[in-house]
Amino acid sequence: MEKVEKVEREVQEFSPEELATFRQWFASFDAEAWDRQFEADVKAGKLDALAERALRDHAAAKSTKL
Repeated sequence: MEKVEKVEREVQEFSPEELATFRQWFASFDAEAWDRQFEADVKAGKLDALAERALRDHAAAKSTKL
């Protein structure tokens, strides 16, 4: 946690402009990391059971239009 604590201290010293830039960068970084993890989970078949259940529920008219 030493690295995290160091980053936390540094972020607390950001100017409002630096914080806005960091926030934008981190949001993009985090979204890309989430996308990579999601794609890996799909390829590994970790979501297959959820997809199958959703398709069964839809076929059984247990879904609603959005």
